Amino acid sequence: MDGGRIVYVGHTGNLRARLRQHLTGNRDSSVLHDQVDQLLDTPAQAATRDDIARWLGRCEVRWQETDNPEGTKEALVLALRPRFNRKVPRSR
Repeated sequence: MDGGRIVYVGHTGNLRARLRQHLTGNRDSSVLHDQVDQLLDTPAQAATRDDIARWLGRCEVRWQETDNPEGTKEALVLALRPRFNRKVPRSR
């Protein structure tokens, strides 16, 4: 969450490892990292890994345990339309 607004919804079996991947990764290792990179890039300078980690680090992380992670993610993405979720499932 960024300033109370949900910016990304994902699912994982290991939240700590996935957050670490987002915070320390690069454009190739994390879709979220790549999208924040594009947000922070300017025509004069590309965002650095530290710039991206700082931006992501100020965001709030919330989680929900569920027996249906893919279905929960799909429902949340459809309802909330987070900025950094590229693929928005079609409503059924």
